[in-house]
Amino acid sequence: QVQLVESGGGLVQAGGSLRLSCAASGRTFSMGWFRQAPGKEREFVAAISWSGSSTVYGDSVKGRFTISRDNAKNTVNLQMNSLKPEDTAVYYCAATRIPVFSGSISLYDYWGHGTQVTVSS
Repeated sequence: QVQLVESGGGLVQAGGSLRLSCAASGRTFSMGWFRQAPGKEREFVAAISWSGSSTVYGDSVKGRFTISRDNAKNTVNLQMNSLKPEDTAVYYCAATRIPVFSGSISLYDYWGHGTQVTVSS
């Protein structure tokens, strides 16, 4: 069982930036970020393939967020710029155990416990 541990959440003003990181305890393939705001369903944010050559983003974060990974360190990062109050949510790191690349939540096997991101207006 692979463990995922997120870090980097916090409180930031609208227009600011945050960088989330996720460390995996073992081998994973695609990795992604999802988020869940109070009273809402968990939402896809971004995903990156094992090689890092392919990325995909949710419509609400395109052009503002950037996902990257370092396979030597088993980490994935999410650089979040131009943050908006509607980005406020718990952000979860996720990973697949087989080589599929998708933003579909059902394909992710491993999940972190989440890190809170709060954007004030």
